[in-house]
Amino acid sequence: MQLELENYVRVEKRLDKRRDQFALSEGYINASEDASPWIPFVENVWIRHLTFDVRNNSATNVLWVAAGGKLGRHRHRGPVNGYTLEGSWRYLEYDWVAHPGDYVRESPGRCHTLVSESGMKTIFQLNGALEFLDENERIIETVDVFWFIDHYLSYCEAHNLPINERLFL
Repeated sequence: MQLELENYVRVEKRLDKRRDQFALSEGYINASEDASPWIPFVENVWIRHLTFDVRNNSATNVLWVAAGGKLGRHRHRGPVNGYTLEGSWRYLEYDWVAHPGDYVRESPGRCHTLVSESGMKTIFQLNGALEFLDENERIIETVDVFWFIDHYLSYCEAHNLPINERLFL
């Protein structure tokens, strides 16, 4: 038994060394807008970027939609997870309304239009591209992790704000 325990400890120490050698460091983004500002997205909609993961074409952000705001009809090409922090929101195409504490899991390929009558803030983890569609279902814009990175960097550069390297995985 003692030999098994010693072997286990030896292996764990070796694995810790490998982790420290290759894994990304832990991340922490505080609530201050100095860490990540609210950046205009579309009319009455702002994004606070939390992570950019180019290896997996994923991004995490907080979406803030003002009362009466709308995010145009769009389709995700990867799964999306959302957790509502404040307010309420819904998709015109569905019969549910998300409130604080509600979790939403979206499957790839579905089209929907986000609206918020009262305003909302929701954390979204997006994987893959997001395609905005016109009234004829034609793609008018594609948004992915590289678009989100450019959105963040361009805003910081235009407003002489420091780039937070901790947002990049």
